[in-house]
Amino acid sequence: MCGGFTCSKNALISLNILYILVSFILIGVAVYGRAASLVTNLPIVGGILACGVILFLISLLGLVGAVKHHQVMLFFYMVILFLLFLIQFSVACACLGVNMEQQEQLAEQGWEKMDNNTRMEVQQAFGCCGFDEKSTDNRKMDHPSCDALKCCANPEKSCHCSSCMNKWQTTINYAFKLCGWIGLFFSFTEVVGMFLTRHYRNLTDPDEKVATAIFPSHNFIY
Repeated sequence: MCGGFTCSKNALISLNILYILVSFILIGVAVYGRAASLVTNLPIVGGILACGVILFLISLLGLVGAVKHHQVMLFFYMVILFLLFLIQFSVACACLGVNMEQQEQLAEQGWEKMDNNTRMEVQQAFGCCGFDEKSTDNRKMDHPSCDALKCCANPEKSCHCSSCMNKWQTTINYAFKLCGWIGLFFSFTEVVGMFLTRHYRNLTDPDEKVATAIFPSHNFIY
């Protein structure tokens, strides 16, 4: 029976193993980004690492609770899953609802928080100069020199480098949409895990039934 004790237990264990694998992927991405990426000093790397660690701890709690059929662990696991669902669902909807203008504002805030060394590395990697067309045309001092870039390699001609926002726009929009849909998918898996945990928590272990039938409590003499 699919709604039985063994099936519910195995389904909950499998779900938490999936969450553990996802947490390892998040931790691995964060560690790789911190070690080899251009954005080693950006807060997003630490955020990904924190999400991976938190997801691993929650999954471990659910896995131990499912294996041992521990009522207290399963209760706290169910409550944390519900809170995680609310947060993740809200963030996913926010990512899907962000328009181009808001994306540009967020990207500009990230650009302003970068130091000039990181900005120079980004300009070299994307072949762009400055954040937007205005900063490129006016040659503001809020970004490093573009003279060493490939788009400015010919000293006899004026520099015609695209702004970094033009290079990023498609990528940023794709990243927001991708994060939003992935967040929605995993938030609904958390709803499934929450109801599955509630169902499994209310079931009685068949081994306990057998032990109670063979050794009823009133037969013991203290």
